[in-house]
Amino acid sequence: MPEQAPSRLERRKARTRAALVRAAQALIADGKTAVSVLEITQAADVGLGSFYNHFETKEQLYQAAVEDALDVHGALLDELTTGLDDPAQVFAQSFRLTGRLHRRNPELSKVLLHHGLELSTSDHGLAPRARRDIEAGARAGRFTVADSELALVTVAGAALGLGHLLHRRPERDDAETTDQVTEDLLRMLGLSAAEAREICRRPLPEFDITATGPGTTA
Repeated sequence: MPEQAPSRLERRKARTRAALVRAAQALIADGKTAVSVLEITQAADVGLGSFYNHFETKEQLYQAAVEDALDVHGALLDELTTGLDDPAQVFAQSFRLTGRLHRRNPELSKVLLHHGLELSTSDHGLAPRARRDIEAGARAGRFTVADSELALVTVAGAALGLGHLLHRRPERDDAETTDQVTEDLLRMLGLSAAEAREICRRPLPEFDITATGPGTTA
């Protein structure tokens, strides 16, 4: 049987939840997490009572906001690496695109960086995809990795450090800096310097990160 279309009430509830998530992401990006529930609902332009129809605590909302941002990022990476067969190129392309995110969508970037430690352990966003690509590269003989978990921690640390650097040093060329870090990571994972450089010189697909900004999956 065909699925029943969402009712007007369900659509309104979905819009309210999305508004709360977007407001929380904006507050996280600005470093304003020590605010009241009332301030959050005012930023979302929803009633105070609506908050508790969706979340029990601020912490629960913030967790949902971070997971939403990670999911947006992860969905973009999936879309932009479709059709690539070489796990080394999939890894490199995902990291190169992630590095460019920091300048193209600074709000989404700051949400991710604010909860940076979750990047290496989360079931959402970059971490599970990076682990998948590292392990696929090892199975295919493209990477030389003794411990995929440690490799993932190293990659996550590089991603976070790169993001913070690009925000603090706006004069730096984000594409050139990101590609250099990606090249270094590929060498760490076992590729030759020549191949790592060649992969990081390949053209990237066009993308508009602003079309999938924070809150769009809520």
